[in-house]
Amino acid sequence: MRQWLEGFFVNVQWREIGEATLDTLSMLGGSLSLTVAFGLPLGVVLFLLGPKQLLDAPKTYAVLSFAVNVLRSIPFVILLIAMIPVTVLVTGTSFGVAGSIPSLVVAGTPFFARLIESALREVDRGIIEASLAMGATTTQIVFNALLREALPGILAAGTVTAIALVSYTALAGVVGGGGLGDLAIRYGYQRFQLDVMAITIVLLLLIVQALQSLGQRLVTRFSH
Repeated sequence: MRQWLEGFFVNVQWREIGEATLDTLSMLGGSLSLTVAFGLPLGVVLFLLGPKQLLDAPKTYAVLSFAVNVLRSIPFVILLIAMIPVTVLVTGTSFGVAGSIPSLVVAGTPFFARLIESALREVDRGIIEASLAMGATTTQIVFNALLREALPGILAAGTVTAIALVSYTALAGVVGGGGLGDLAIRYGYQRFQLDVMAITIVLLLLIVQALQSLGQRLVTRFSH
């Protein structure tokens, strides 16, 4: 079996494929963790400041919403290039896993925040009104009511964001970001090694399918 694979995928260096896969997973894990850490509070704030919500503040909401929309509208490849000076300042490099994570976080955070805002808007308004009637503070309502009730939606948002970040990690290869995307560009595109390209596509598909399956299981597990 091994000889057959080596004969069919003559240009594939399996050790390099393995290292690139680990790099992609490292980029995904690091960027997803930071995206959730920044995006979840941002989404909650957007919700609270929105029209007819607990901290209704139209002007502040408009400014914050505009900033989020601007970041979401920038194509990721352009964002990668524009952030190179900032990335070098923060991580000391613009290449590899470390050089890709800041751009991934900046791209993923507003995307995730919008999904969180939408998930919170799906919570029954009666739950908020009942909490207010019992004298609950805004903080108590957020942690004890909103986030708990919206948990399935938050998990679904995390799944969608993780899958989007997988696509972004592949694009990071354009500027030497490492991972499977970098491998596909250097070997599959620049050297026309289609077997390498095929392997990277299959591995990316497997990662996406695994994330989707895990996300669906978690959503089902925590749904009422």
